[in-house]
Amino acid sequence: MPRPREFDEATAVSGALTAFRAAGYEATSTQELCEATGLGRSSVYNAFGSKHALFRRALRRYFDDTMERYRLLVDEPRPVREIVRTVFTSVIEDEAGPGSRGCFAVNTAAELGGRDPVITEDLRGHAEDIVVLFADLVRRGQRDGELDPGADPTAVAEFVHGTVGGLRVLSRTGFGRAALEHMAERALTAL
Repeated sequence: MPRPREFDEATAVSGALTAFRAAGYEATSTQELCEATGLGRSSVYNAFGSKHALFRRALRRYFDDTMERYRLLVDEPRPVREIVRTVFTSVIEDEAGPGSRGCFAVNTAAELGGRDPVITEDLRGHAEDIVVLFADLVRRGQRDGELDPGADPTAVAEFVHGTVGGLRVLSRTGFGRAALEHMAERALTAL
């Protein structure tokens, strides 16, 4: 009879997420995962199957957390432009603030996107979920007369999502807070 698990799986996944965010998939060693999860090498593999499977679980946790933050923000009874401004501001704070680790999804896309078909599909699915959420927000703005009613909500949502990703990537290439703020303002004007 198999022994029952003697660890908190959610805590182990959170620890793995921290380790993978710090170094990326390939640079995170099994030993680092053991230290981050509090599990021995065999326990990591027995519980999750492989480093890749554990990475996908950590990535899914990050996706879930991101979507929850976006849902809470989108559900606020404020003007749509204010909500989008808050999204951009939070990205800038996240990227330009002290101790920034960047966006795990963007960092993963840069490391594995296009090279790992499974991870690429996971990333694409997450991006599609965000676009659907933002498109609903755009429809609300159109219904309330705040945004152009003739614009394609999905195209506007893709633009907002692309701006978020662009701000994150540009931050990683050395653009400072002022430049990111100018880009965010320009994007808001384009809405």
